[in-house]
Amino acid sequence: MAKNKGARPITKSETYQQLSEATQLSRKQIATIFDELGKLIKKELGKRGIFTVPGLLKVKRVHKPATKGGTRPSPFNPGQMMVVKPKPARNVVKAQPLKALKEMAK
Repeated sequence: MAKNKGARPITKSETYQQLSEATQLSRKQIATIFDELGKLIKKELGKRGIFTVPGLLKVKRVHKPATKGGTRPSPFNPGQMMVVKPKPARNVVKAQPLKALKEMAK
């Protein structure tokens, strides 16, 4: 995939503006939709651990167990050991594109 020099992602304001023009809704209404979508995703990830944005992506909550600290072989310097800090258990959010989104990128 070639990257365009100087290309930048669309801003939040530009996103709201384009959606507003396409749907004939005000920018304030579009902002409210995004705010409510965020709240809905948070609620569903807490309750079920998974949320699907229809036709676009699936958002999952993945539990990562705690890891012990200690010394392990270094992947960067073969033959040497490196000190690894312990990490507490945590929840991580992962997003997976659905088939329709994958086909849009082609």
